[in-house]
Amino acid sequence: MNRDPRAAGLAADIAEALQIGARALRDGKPAQAEALFKQACQRAPTHPEPLRYLALVELHTRRAPRAIATLERALALAPEDALLHADLGTARAACGEFESALTSWRRACALDPDQPLPWFNLGRNLQQLGDTQGAIDALERAVLLAPELLPARVLLGDALAHAGRFDAAARSYREALRLQPASGDAWRGLSNIKTTPLGDADLLTLRAQLARSGTAPSDRVAMGHALGKAEEDRGALAAALAAFTAANALQERLTPWRPDAFEAFAAQSLQASAALPAPVDPSLGREVIFIVGLPRSGSTLIEQILASHPEVEAGSELTDLGIVIQRESVRRQQPYPQWVPRASAADWQRLGQEYLTRTVRWRSQRPRMTDKQPDNWKHAGILRAMLPGATVIETRRDPRETAWSCFKQQFYSQPHFANTMEHIALYLQRCEQAMDSYRSRDPAHIHLHRLEDLLAAPEPRIRALLEDCGLTFDPACLSPHAGARSVRTASAAQVRQPLRAATAQALAYGALLDPLWSLLKLPLSAL
Repeated sequence: MNRDPRAAGLAADIAEALQIGARALRDGKPAQAEALFKQACQRAPTHPEPLRYLALVELHTRRAPRAIATLERALALAPEDALLHADLGTARAACGEFESALTSWRRACALDPDQPLPWFNLGRNLQQLGDTQGAIDALERAVLLAPELLPARVLLGDALAHAGRFDAAARSYREALRLQPASGDAWRGLSNIKTTPLGDADLLTLRAQLARSGTAPSDRVAMGHALGKAEEDRGALAAALAAFTAANALQERLTPWRPDAFEAFAAQSLQASAALPAPVDPSLGREVIFIVGLPRSGSTLIEQILASHPEVEAGSELTDLGIVIQRESVRRQQPYPQWVPRASAADWQRLGQEYLTRTVRWRSQRPRMTDKQPDNWKHAGILRAMLPGATVIETRRDPRETAWSCFKQQFYSQPHFANTMEHIALYLQRCEQAMDSYRSRDPAHIHLHRLEDLLAAPEPRIRALLEDCGLTFDPACLSPHAGARSVRTASAAQVRQPLRAATAQALAYGALLDPLWSLLKLPLSAL
């Protein structure tokens, strides 16, 4: 049996135990694997490889802090081991220590620059942190070292698209599809370049791949959405609706969304945030502009406009507010929003400062920042205590266009409300009702902006938007398409087009979407 070079210096039976443990971990037997790895560590306490395997099982069983400690013990024995640094980066990222994770991956790349996976991990996480050019550089290196590495091809396409390099992105996605014609992630990326329609050859390929058995359900969902987009682009609207409906139905079966839990949460949030203590520092959070509402309602365009201002850095869809609230729930051992009425002004001050600390990197170049996480509307009610100086911009679009755009967009995060028309209508209505209440409680900081109004009269509406955010007018905000920033959403291509009057894509479907209009309590197309 050929021995792993990394096991050099280990007794043969210890090296064999590591391989048996690795197979046990792959077979879903982590307890057996851990016992073997711990025994190997005891028998070879000065060798780093048993410790590395033990850290892997700790990561697999979601004990990332222990994995970090184990890998640091291994690195004390072999400080120049690139694989240990790469694994430490993964463990640190699992703990949310992203800057430290980047340091580990960069160290791994420097120690062994011919290994593709550290470059891949570095690129993936640089992209998540908003360093799109750095991500492109790292992912291009990964692809050069491992041309058949499918995830690197797809993520490189994503990064190129976010940077506005759509032709290069399409080439990367198509190279991924050459490797795997049923790659749902590649089809999703390609169809998300919404300004470039898929061609007839793409239609034939999608239909053929969807007709095959054995394709992973997640790939079928993504290909179904891509097929719907291709049918819509060629005017076959009934076929487009059928494709979107089938894809969403499959996703809903895989990850059902719970409307009852959502309704209960929305009602509890409204009630719990009705009375809050006066803030310790009313200006806390003045640096932050939250952009909230439904996805596909114009929020990316609003952010692009604000990011054209010399004082504003675009943070895109940040998860920090939700993380801060979730950590407080864990600390209190009580789910949000149940603990909200018991939080003191000092508690809210502490939580606000925690959010500002977590997001400080988005204010390193400019004094103000945007946080465009649409779901933050669920927390808008507590911001007047937690970040009382922050501005909240709610974006709304014609509900027909918002609802239809959500239905035909595949969302990364699941379960999601957008998989059925009934759930979209419910979510839209509850979101607007809640935001109307929150705005009545804090009208000085929560402002409503409608996409159609902005597109019909750009300059006066952009001036009003800047005024609501406490920003002076800057002419660059009138040409948001000229901005060079990374746009890390499905609207990356659309917001790089000049402002133009709104187009009514949903209405083109006519009576085909009457069921959706009925759910939205809007007139049917036939009336």
